[in-house]
Amino acid sequence: MLLERDLIQSVGFRNVTEGGRVTGFQFRVRMPSYRGMAASLIDGIAVRVGNVVDVGPHVPLWTFGGQTYTLQQLWESNGVRWPLEEAAVVTVPFDGGLPQGVHELSIELRLRMSYIPVEHQPTIHQVSRKVTLGPEGGDGAFRYGVSLYSFMGDYGTVMDLETALAAVADVGATGVEILGEGHIPNYPEPSPAWLDTWFGLLDKYSLEPTNYGSWIDTRLHPGRSMTVTEGAAALQRDLRLANQLGFGFVRPKIGVVSGDLVPDPIWTESVERSLDLAHELGIIICPEIHSPTPIRHPVVEDYINLIERTGTKNFGLLIDTGIFQDRPIPLRAGETRESRPAFLDGIGVDPADFADVAQYVVFIQAKFHDINEQLEDQQIPWLPVLKALKDSGYSGYLSSEYEGERDPWRAIEQVRRQHALIRRVASELPCPVPPPSEENSHAKRTS
Repeated sequence: MLLERDLIQSVGFRNVTEGGRVTGFQFRVRMPSYRGMAASLIDGIAVRVGNVVDVGPHVPLWTFGGQTYTLQQLWESNGVRWPLEEAAVVTVPFDGGLPQGVHELSIELRLRMSYIPVEHQPTIHQVSRKVTLGPEGGDGAFRYGVSLYSFMGDYGTVMDLETALAAVADVGATGVEILGEGHIPNYPEPSPAWLDTWFGLLDKYSLEPTNYGSWIDTRLHPGRSMTVTEGAAALQRDLRLANQLGFGFVRPKIGVVSGDLVPDPIWTESVERSLDLAHELGIIICPEIHSPTPIRHPVVEDYINLIERTGTKNFGLLIDTGIFQDRPIPLRAGETRESRPAFLDGIGVDPADFADVAQYVVFIQAKFHDINEQLEDQQIPWLPVLKALKDSGYSGYLSSEYEGERDPWRAIEQVRRQHALIRRVASELPCPVPPPSEENSHAKRTS
């Protein structure tokens, strides 16, 4: 498992509960030196959180290897070490804990370096970082997950599989999405050792596989499109692999033939040829409705027609919440409105349109681009979106899909902010009023 570059880590910032009472909060700190050292060389850590908390270096507790110590106990210890590759867990006693949201956490970490003259000791590391306190309850009507696509750019460079899954679990999510050819070494034939690692980490972090992203690359060969047989083979290959990894949904990204993402005509028969296999494996195939395709569109009608015509339970819709974007994504360096796709300004689908297709929707990717320090999404209107989902009876996964700036480690904090935001909004939604029963309706009409 890899660590974030900042001394203060995003993952692990949470309130601490003992005996049903919140007694403080904790966070993780990376060793700032170029080597690990004996924990007895720690001279304390002063902690400040905005104007709420301000404690001296002797107050916080330290946890190494699952064992918690006071600073005095660390000074008296032998054999307790702070390894370079392991974050220390710092616990600050604070009755009632911190409120949910983004906090400015400041530390003054003091270490004694024996090879530096005593008059220049302790060595002091002063850093501050804005970090989001992870969600605690407030789940509302939905289940919560994260797509590892959120971490692309980080993944394979500053983040490995365990680091990613630990970040997912740390926000209280229970589901994880992957991209087959993005996250599986030696795709499409992972090694037995990797499979053991995959299932071991799912168990360690109490996560379940949700949606597996695959591709039908219809323009795989120059000069010709895939045949139906080739398209079905590509889809079936990934259905089998998704099943091997424990997934219940497969999202095929099908090659398109137009700017509004009309899929290649081979999609229909390629999918129909795969429905029996999907049924055998217990998987639902779910192409995504992705901007610039709105809900009310021939593409969506064609997908629904397949469901109605075949009566299949193994094909459904995946909604990407980017279709509800109603404010533009800021221009990047060198970009102009004319040089980039117009849908990046948002196509502003009315969330009320979700009711038209709700019965066919099996999974939702909670696409977002930027959430500020006040936990305000800059592009997606979550209150009407989540209200529309709940009112329509959707109670499945909201799977975070961050697609904002790819600065290293930014995605970890952005995912934390999204979960704090959408879970708070969801918890505050009123329960939908059920329609009156036929008996009651009749009574009202005849009274």
